[in-house]
Amino acid sequence: MSDKGTFHNPVAAQSADPWVYRHTDGYYYFMRTRSDQVELVRSARLSEIGEGDRKIIWSPEPGGPYSHHLWAPEIHFLNERWYVYYTANDGGGDDTRRICVLENESADPFAGEWAWKGALDTPVPGLDGTVMKLNGQLYFLYAGYGHFPDYGSAIYIMRMTDPSTVAGDHVLLSAPTLTWEKKGGMAINEGPVTLHRNGRIFLIYSASTTWSEDYALGMLTMNEHSDPMQASSWNKSPLPVFRKCPENGVYATGHNSFTKSPDGLEDWIVYHGLPAPGADTSLRATRIQRFQWNTNGTPDFGVPFSDYDGLQRPSGE
Repeated sequence: MSDKGTFHNPVAAQSADPWVYRHTDGYYYFMRTRSDQVELVRSARLSEIGEGDRKIIWSPEPGGPYSHHLWAPEIHFLNERWYVYYTANDGGGDDTRRICVLENESADPFAGEWAWKGALDTPVPGLDGTVMKLNGQLYFLYAGYGHFPDYGSAIYIMRMTDPSTVAGDHVLLSAPTLTWEKKGGMAINEGPVTLHRNGRIFLIYSASTTWSEDYALGMLTMNEHSDPMQASSWNKSPLPVFRKCPENGVYATGHNSFTKSPDGLEDWIVYHGLPAPGADTSLRATRIQRFQWNTNGTPDFGVPFSDYDGLQRPSGE
């Protein structure tokens, strides 16, 4: 048991692909892969997101379009409305996988009606969609398949005309060409998420297979005044920025999101991991920890902490 000043990881068992959004109402909204439905969790404490209020906000009609294998849901508040982006397919393989959109006009995402807005018209099948807002423009980032001979998925960016519509072609930002991005039998880049700080945009992504103990996080960096639709605007780090720590018993660290402490003073990373090499993916659990910033303005995620470490709760809890 944790005392009032500390907590222990993981904060949510059997919770892969975690996404946390801290809203102005003081709540943290937590989503994770649930396979056959979309569940929203609400908590006033980041360290207790696994114990918050729960609500099933979407259950696809059995046998309907994109009603199978619901993965990686994310909740966003855009243009004064709530949107959820999640991956699904029709029961087939990767070539039928798309990112779908739900919309809720209510100020409270636990109230109102969630409406299915359809599947985004991306040029290739894909998964793990997220939205970035920069200088008033919305951009959609996703992991697209594309049937490449050398790798399974890569990170693409598209412009959006509104939160449920993409426009134009996509641009390839990162393909898994580095050795550490090819662990587990497939070369993969997926799970993009952005972090804005110090005049730069950091695009953090997951690489290698999620069932591999070497699933890890990579990073692209762009000046915030550059054009994100130009691949040359992004600089790719050659090594992972967050990876397994055998000494602490945490493996397959990836598919993350970012949030703040309740008082807004601390930065926190939310990610899933496995307890041992070769552990079944059903054991992926959500972990959180505070991270720092290097003197050159880049994020320093450190190493994943042991489940036995008593971690200081986020400031403001």
